[in-house]
Amino acid sequence: MHIEPGVVYGAKMALAVGTAAASAVIGAKLALDTIRQDGPVAFLTRSVLATIAVFVFFEVLPHYPVGVSEVHLILGSTIFLIFGAGPAAIGLAGGLLIQGLFFAPYDLPQYFINVTTLIVPLGAVSLLAKRIIPAKTPYVEVSYAQALALSTAYQGGIVAWVAFWAFYGQGFGAENLANVASFGGAYMLVVLIEPLADLAVLAAAKTGASLLGGTALVNRRVYSPA
Repeated sequence: MHIEPGVVYGAKMALAVGTAAASAVIGAKLALDTIRQDGPVAFLTRSVLATIAVFVFFEVLPHYPVGVSEVHLILGSTIFLIFGAGPAAIGLAGGLLIQGLFFAPYDLPQYFINVTTLIVPLGAVSLLAKRIIPAKTPYVEVSYAQALALSTAYQGGIVAWVAFWAFYGQGFGAENLANVASFGGAYMLVVLIEPLADLAVLAAAKTGASLLGGTALVNRRVYSPA
């Protein structure tokens, strides 16, 4: 989901500042909700863990350029379920920034674009989770269908934002249309993997309930109803 350098350039980058500001508002709202519910220590602990996880997903897991962007196995819905929406937002923004500062400086000019692409779909996933996962259901009991819905919403949101930036920056020429289509097709393959990763991680969390339950390390909702 890293937009390639040069796709959006010049004065058009001003829009990215505005969307990143809106993303910051979304992230701040999610963070404040976590702090009110679980306290600042839990929020900070999970945010650090989420940032480490995102950085590892970006740098260690396979990633490759396709069309106008790169395909990454971000596991956004997994991070959301395990750490909660607020820490997930901080983790996505922080992991992306660390990667740009120390490993991919050519991505820094696109930071506002990329952080928008990551955070706005997370906000949608947070709303969707409230609708499709009953309040009495802890996340360790999430079904495959529910995990698939969350993953599809997150990855679909990323594809939609990448397409928006590509068309905004480069127009609707045949080559750009083909590049967006190839990226979208490749990226949605992640949906085949992410729900299984969600369930595998939640199964591991369920096994470790005696160690993790009630700690600041994971989202309270992993083991408890809302």
